[in-house]
Amino acid sequence: MDIYLVDGTYELFRHYYALPSARDEDGREVAAVRGVLASVLGMIKGGATHIAVATDHVIESFRNELWPGYKTSAGIEPDLLAQFPLLEEVLSAAGIVVWPMVEFEADDALAAAAAAASHDPRVERVVICTPDKDLAQCMCGTRIVQLNRRTRETCDEAGVVRKFGVSPVSIPDYLALVGDAADGYPGLRGWGAKSSAAVLAKFLHLESIPADFREWRVNAANASALAGTLNRERDRAVLFRTLATLRTDFPLFDDVDQLRWNGPTPAFAELAIRLDAAVTEKRRHGGA
Repeated sequence: MDIYLVDGTYELFRHYYALPSARDEDGREVAAVRGVLASVLGMIKGGATHIAVATDHVIESFRNELWPGYKTSAGIEPDLLAQFPLLEEVLSAAGIVVWPMVEFEADDALAAAAAAASHDPRVERVVICTPDKDLAQCMCGTRIVQLNRRTRETCDEAGVVRKFGVSPVSIPDYLALVGDAADGYPGLRGWGAKSSAAVLAKFLHLESIPADFREWRVNAANASALAGTLNRERDRAVLFRTLATLRTDFPLFDDVDQLRWNGPTPAFAELAIRLDAAVTEKRRHGGA
């Protein structure tokens, strides 16, 4: 069997900005929820038997306590933010397993679920449906892969190496050096994608990078300056790596059979009617 793990936060954002506005009889914006629901049900219609969706029920997580600049819900369109609880309700009613995350993030849930599912010998492949580069750290051969559903591109462990120049185990270290603007941490000054990949391809982790750049023997421009920055800011780099490292140490299910879709619940029909009756209108914000 294949296990499909869907980044509900990404899907909600994607559909919110791709679809025209639609409001239900109470005036609630529901277009993105309708879009995600149709998309996930489309996966099931296409043959997915085991599927779960992770959402950021609360955008903030434990990482905000570690780094004040980490991403928050500030600036997110209210009509988008308000759809998270509705999405979770609708997907659950449709019989789909949903993990609304509060302390951890949706990405953590995807990583934890992928790790747990991959240990089951009945599972042939775990497909993590998100374009988020954080999840590249989870790739394992062709057993755990990443699918960008918008571009329909699939990336396995070898694909991670081709794309980033480092293996999955080095992705948190890589992101610590280059930074991640989407998550709100800057990385280290001067450490770009090429230099970070060159150094980590050889040393794998921050701790293993020699303080003396002359010991590196890799093709990295301005190695002396890079080493100086890393030596001065190594603690900061380790903090950024902690931010980039996805947590897999919490349980989400006991058995992959719990992820099997067995049809909608009785509550789904009424919710579906309300969503179908929503009126499409011109969007009230400046998004595309």
